[in-house]
Amino acid sequence: MEPHTLTWPPRVLRVCLHLLIAALLVPAAVRAVASGLPRAGGVVAVAVLLAAVYAAGVVLPAVARSTKAAAVWLALLTGVWLVLLALTPDGIWVAFPLFFLQLHLLPTRWGLPAVGVTTVLAVAGFAWHQHALTVAAVIGPALGAAVAVATVLGYQALYAESEQRRRLIEQLTVVRADLAEAEHSAGVLAERERLAREIHDTLAQGLSSIQLLLRAAERALPGRAETAAGHVRRAREETQRNLAEARRFVHALTPPDLDRGSLPAALERLCATTADTSGLAVHFHLDGEQEALPVPDEVALLRIAQSALANTVQHAHATRAEVTLSYMDTGVALDVVDDGIGFDPAALPPAGGVGGGFGLAAMRARVRALGGTLSVESAPGGGTAVAAGFDHVERNGPAPT
Repeated sequence: MEPHTLTWPPRVLRVCLHLLIAALLVPAAVRAVASGLPRAGGVVAVAVLLAAVYAAGVVLPAVARSTKAAAVWLALLTGVWLVLLALTPDGIWVAFPLFFLQLHLLPTRWGLPAVGVTTVLAVAGFAWHQHALTVAAVIGPALGAAVAVATVLGYQALYAESEQRRRLIEQLTVVRADLAEAEHSAGVLAERERLAREIHDTLAQGLSSIQLLLRAAERALPGRAETAAGHVRRAREETQRNLAEARRFVHALTPPDLDRGSLPAALERLCATTADTSGLAVHFHLDGEQEALPVPDEVALLRIAQSALANTVQHAHATRAEVTLSYMDTGVALDVVDDGIGFDPAALPPAGGVGGGFGLAAMRARVRALGGTLSVESAPGGGTAVAAGFDHVERNGPAPT
């Protein structure tokens, strides 16, 4: 297995491997001395050398990080082990920890052949000492190799599954963070859009009305002080109304005009105020029997009427405007029509761009958010008609049969 994906086993397994090496080398050296073999000194020396080579590989970081360094160390360790195997048949047991080292430190394509070669050498060495190749001499090392291979491959499979789960958890964490950031950004943008619509439909229109009233007062001075005072008084009232609107939309509350009565009454007051401040003839018409609407629908229709009339006053050069609220069996509709100079809707600049307005975009956004419809019909010299509506069937489900 590649060292960069799996180097050494966990600490407990490493300690067990160290103890296993010691438990196999010490008895081999002790037995050699106790049996009085003429090569006992050589067995002890080679066992000490094997332990030293093993310890050197444990403390050298390069062995765990580099496949080449691990291969060199394993080759040296295997060579010393072969010398020990040649001196004593007890050296065959050291092959078992060698299997684990080879499988852990070498890639699988190298580790498995290395285990096979080590198994063959262990069998051959033991048979050489016994002067015969027996079934037990083959089964022992082969079974040890099989156990080592199964253990290491099982460990690698568990490790790979653990790594996959870790990566999935990391990806999930990143996705959650991105989703939270996207939701936050979407919320910020939605709130900005709401405030932009409210500012356009309330404060901006109110400031335009105040400006018109103050200009009228300025023109009336000094000869018509009473007329000028009337314009200033209406400008002050408009200022108070806009302050109330500002407090309301910051907190996403119902507009004051709707708090004081129904939608038709609010539209009628709007038409009267627009006519009073601009000099434009504005008339309100109510068709059908009034019915209760969802508050968001009423707010949207009132704001659309405010924005449409503001556009008429500022841009249309119209002499009259008609606002019609129609209650029908299938829904509610609002129409704002003027006799102004008109325009080409397809030629309008984008909202927010150079020369572009925000009024029509704000109207469309309001209606779209509530599932309604909005249409604008106009042509140069032909006036303008803005129609907005909400269909009860679409919003509340199919009518019962």
